[in-house]
Amino acid sequence: MAGETQGDCLFCKIVEGHIPATIVRETETTIAFRDINPQAPTHVLVIPRVHYANAAELAAAEPTIAADLLREAQTVADEDKLESYRVVFNTGAGAGQTVFHAHAHVLGGRGLHWPPG
Repeated sequence: MAGETQGDCLFCKIVEGHIPATIVRETETTIAFRDINPQAPTHVLVIPRVHYANAAELAAAEPTIAADLLREAQTVADEDKLESYRVVFNTGAGAGQTVFHAHAHVLGGRGLHWPPG
């Protein structure tokens, strides 16, 4: 059920402490951790503790938690002393989403070209 952790979800297992991650921040509603395959010097994932398949579902059901994700992205960037950074939400497999638990990528520490990928 959306809004609760899902037993087969990789990110839910990180939330529950069953899979280790390099956690950089935790709040009541979010966890931020280093990506295991970084695409920039700073590549941190910010996830909600509750399970929603993507950012759109999260925003529709839990707008306060969606806002928390964005605030935490800013805090991660501040703590990594990034003057410029990108926040990315991939939605759907065609957009590159591989873990279907809403999450924001915080990328920075190098030039980020446009358009991406």
